[in-house]
This record gives sequence, C-alpha cells and structure tokens, in this order.
Amino acid sequence: MASSPIDFPVTYFKSHDGLDLAYREMGEGRPVVLIHGLFSNGWVNWIRYGHARLLADAGYRVIMPDLRGHGTSAAPHDAAFYPPDVLAEDGETLVRHLGLTDYDLGGYSLGGRTVLRMLVRGARPRKAILSGMGLEGVVDPNKRRDFFRHVLTGLGRHTRGSGAWMAEAFLKTTGGDPLAMLPLLDTFVATSRAQIEEIAPPTLVLSGIEDHDNGSSADLTALLPHGELVEIAGNHMTAVLQPALGRAIVEFLSQD
Repeated sequence: MASSPIDFPVTYFKSHDGLDLAYREMGEGRPVVLIHGLFSNGWVNWIRYGHARLLADAGYRVIMPDLRGHGTSAAPHDAAFYPPDVLAEDGETLVRHLGLTDYDLGGYSLGGRTVLRMLVRGARPRKAILSGMGLEGVVDPNKRRDFFRHVLTGLGRHTRGSGAWMAEAFLKTTGGDPLAMLPLLDTFVATSRAQIEEIAPPTLVLSGIEDHDNGSSADLTALLPHGELVEIAGNHMTAVLQPALGRAIVEFLSQD
C-alpha cells in the first residue's frame, strides 16, 4: 500500500467557475480517469490500497481527480458553487483540459454516479466502470442524500457502530470538510432507466457482494446495453480495500 499522499504530486486545473481542482497521476500509457467516492479523495480511493499501481503496471496512465469539496481541491462553503450535476461538469472540464479523446472512465460510489452522469451528458470513453453503485443509487439518489445529510448534521451524536457513525469516522480519517459536503449533497441528479438504456460504451459494474447501499448492481447491469457485472468480497466500505477491485478493473480494460 502507498504510504503517503505527499509521494504523489498534485496538479491543478481551473473548473468552469474558476475553482482550483486537483488531480494526481500515476503511470504512462492509455489514459483512465478514476473518480473517488463521497468523503474520500483520489489518493485514498485509488492509490492507498494499490489499485492505481496495478493499473500503472499494466500500462495505463491513471488520472485521479479530487472532487470539489474534497481532498486538495477547493472546498467552498457557499451553496452557489454546488449546482446540480456540477461534479459531472468538473469531470468533463478535466477531460477537455487534458485533451483526452481516447480514454477510459471509472468511479466508485459517488464517483460511479458521476461517471454515469458524464455518460448521459455525452462523454464517450472507450470503456466505463461503475463501482460501488446500484440501480437505486442512480435513478433515485434522494435516499443516499438524506442519509449523508443525517450524518453531517449529527456529527458527534451518532450511535457507535451504526452506519452513520462509520461514515462520520471515515470523514474524520480523510479530513473532509462537513461545511463543504453539505451543499455538495444537492448536486445529486437522478438518471432515468431510459437514459441508462442508451449508454453506449461497454460498462463494468463492479461491487462488493454484500454492498447494497445503492441498491442492486445486478439490476443496473441489466439495463446497460453492454453491461458486465463482477462481484468481489466485501460491503460498500470494505470492497474498495480489496486488491480484487483493482484486478477486476485491469482485466476489464485489457479485454479487446
């Protein structure tokens, strides 16, 4: 596992509204953009547990942004900086900034939902990865939005061992800013079943076999025209720690 985020220099680009947003890179070769989950950041989600290294060793240039409000990206508290679908727009801005025309695109949890929104809005990667995401999490994100609003408005008061307590503990480990996270929750946008059925790129749906936080991964896969479901050990919090997650991404991207 990677020891520290300081070992991986951060590069910044300007968002459409002028915010300084960060990304890290590892490796050389075919570009793959990987987007992290809520309360996380690019280093924690992709580098810390070895997934980026597996991809880099397989010949990929791994590009890992920190979403606005997260990591070393700008984290304003003003709700004006968090309009609906802004995370997808930031992802599109990064792709344009880097001049990527032939690339792959993936994300975990909120990152997976963001990738799906980018696809619906016109992004055309060669292949896509939706990890830690199920059908309910994309067609009706309100349940997860409400859960995380409960987490953020009740900090320090959650029952030890509960889902909210565990989410708060994770937020503390990543040093996330609750005052930036709250308005960010209002950026979530629902995607219709009809829109999912029109997604063109081959898409890997990759989730822990015990992960039901965002609904059914199998149901999401069934709607995708070129969907492939892979399940690994773990739940929503633990599957991302498994080397099997990185290996599954490498295998999927390496297939003709």
